[in-house]
Amino acid sequence: SSFEGAKTGAVSAFAVDPKTGDLTLLNQQASGGTGPCHVVVDKTGRNALVANYGGGTVAVLPIGEDGRLKPVSSVRAHEGSGPHKGRQDKPHAHGIYLDAAERFAFSPDLGADRVFVYRFDARKGTLEPHGAAPLDPGAGPRHLAFHPSGKYLYTINELLSTVSAFSYDAEKGALALLQTVSTLPAGFSGTSWTAEVEVSRDGRFLYGSNRGDDSLAIFRVDGATGRLTPAGHAPIGGKYPRHFTIDPTGHYVLAGHQNSGTIAVLRIDPATGLPALTGATVKLDKPVCLLPVPAR
Repeated sequence: SSFEGAKTGAVSAFAVDPKTGDLTLLNQQASGGTGPCHVVVDKTGRNALVANYGGGTVAVLPIGEDGRLKPVSSVRAHEGSGPHKGRQDKPHAHGIYLDAAERFAFSPDLGADRVFVYRFDARKGTLEPHGAAPLDPGAGPRHLAFHPSGKYLYTINELLSTVSAFSYDAEKGALALLQTVSTLPAGFSGTSWTAEVEVSRDGRFLYGSNRGDDSLAIFRVDGATGRLTPAGHAPIGGKYPRHFTIDPTGHYVLAGHQNSGTIAVLRIDPATGLPALTGATVKLDKPVCLLPVPAR
């Protein structure tokens, strides 16, 4: 990918019309690496943080008062590789996430089998290296989710179809591995990769999507330890569930199926945490990311 002749992707800023939801392009800036795949905005609204999958970098782009993006203020290159040929020959930053206090940023790197940790300064728009948490060789960490308590962090690992639980010390910005568990049903022998991971709003359950098995893996979360207990699998209603989100009420899962071109709605049983298909389906070509719109 190239942007203005340079070997990099780009991040775009849009103005949203509050009445119609229409978007107007404000500007674009180079993302600090090839293949940008994930972007978040900090609570101050002054910085966009981006992970570049192809380039194996993470970057910060300051946001002006007018909503336009400024050039990259900080870029960090990941290092490392893994045993999975073709997927792990070099680093692949697959996401960038901030903790609740936004003092630290975390990037799961699928190529390096690590979660890289950075100190984040919102005022300066900088990321400073602060260590890394290793995962099993060949795991391929893809996305992560914090527990609402802020005490635990979970990664979903694409290549080995596992979820890893970490305890998190928010003062020190330190992660400690608790356990790693499979997302696949016992006896599954086909090809499958995980995609998205989310913790329920009440912190009692964790969900992960399997692309191939085409299911939602469900785990109970022990609030006292952060550890996971497998609680079964739910059919997800389509092929290759690349992304899903829990709606703001916490009662529904919306799952996007990249290969069947559908979004399914699942209702969560509040007692058991088990989601079940409602039969409601939306047709949409190759959905890859679903985000709830925050209430105004």
